[in-house]
Amino acid sequence: MIKIKGSPAGLVAAEFGDSSKLRLGDVVLAVGNPLGVGETVTMGIVSAKGRADLGITAYEDFIQTDAAINPGNSGGALINTEGKLVGINTAILSRTGGYQGIGLAIPSNMAQPIMETLKLSGKVSRGFLGVGIQDIDHDLATALKLSSSNGVLLTEVRAGGPGGKAGLVRGDVVTKVDGRPVTSTGQFRNLIASSGAKKRVSLELVRDGKPLSLAVDLGEVPDEVAEGMPGQPSGSPQATSGGALDGVTLEELTPENRRTLGLGSDVQKGVVITDLDAHSSAAKAGLRPGDVVLELNRAAVDSLARFKELYAKASGDVLLLVRRHGGTVFLVVRK
Repeated sequence: MIKIKGSPAGLVAAEFGDSSKLRLGDVVLAVGNPLGVGETVTMGIVSAKGRADLGITAYEDFIQTDAAINPGNSGGALINTEGKLVGINTAILSRTGGYQGIGLAIPSNMAQPIMETLKLSGKVSRGFLGVGIQDIDHDLATALKLSSSNGVLLTEVRAGGPGGKAGLVRGDVVTKVDGRPVTSTGQFRNLIASSGAKKRVSLELVRDGKPLSLAVDLGEVPDEVAEGMPGQPSGSPQATSGGALDGVTLEELTPENRRTLGLGSDVQKGVVITDLDAHSSAAKAGLRPGDVVLELNRAAVDSLARFKELYAKASGDVLLLVRRHGGTVFLVVRK
């Protein structure tokens, strides 16, 4: 049994249930003290599972319910018809600040291990792989010659991190974690984090079109270091879009724009986008002023001349690796 504090009005006793067994349409009850009116129970159904990438928190795997949830319900129990705890009421999506039919709860299977960890060590210990990740759309799958858009793309592998030590490299596509298919970056992040520090996980991946399996000993998530937001580089551009990427103004990576962009020692070569046409294919692909192009079709870019050479040889869509805000991302630009 566990006692969940539903509101200042009192405590609700509930046994943990298995949130993974919830099905869409299952009846659930939300307990709390909405708007301070007093202890309240509302009824609804499970509307969706696995809601992620909502921007509420770093680790998202919410149960969505239409059981009425309002300010004051947060921290209260979401229980099934057997009276078992299947979620912790957390948030709502609303344009008015009040209930509009979309309530979100942390699954019990996500909350329970955190509770146990807090009881044992007094802190939450999450698994850490040390990689940057990106969802794969149709254009990326085509550019990388993948048979499907399943999995997540590794955009960066931290040197000396758990993933790097195990042999992961940028461009790997992770398709499974301990046999569980990877469907999105949010789900992959949750799988790694919930595995816990110092846990060995098995990763199935695709590298250069070939399947590969690796065992990785996860580390513990380090303290986050705030990173400066790079601005647009100053100075006169040394090259324009003529003969290179259409609608884009490029500049060599100089000491001045390195300082402006706050680039670390890990970025030694590349070309900087200083301006671009808002209606160009590059802008539509997501490129921005201040981006540093590191690769073109998986070949390193160390100068404007090299960029032009690679672009001239490219046919069809162009795959760019871009440095942005301290991380890297792959983008596909239609030539």
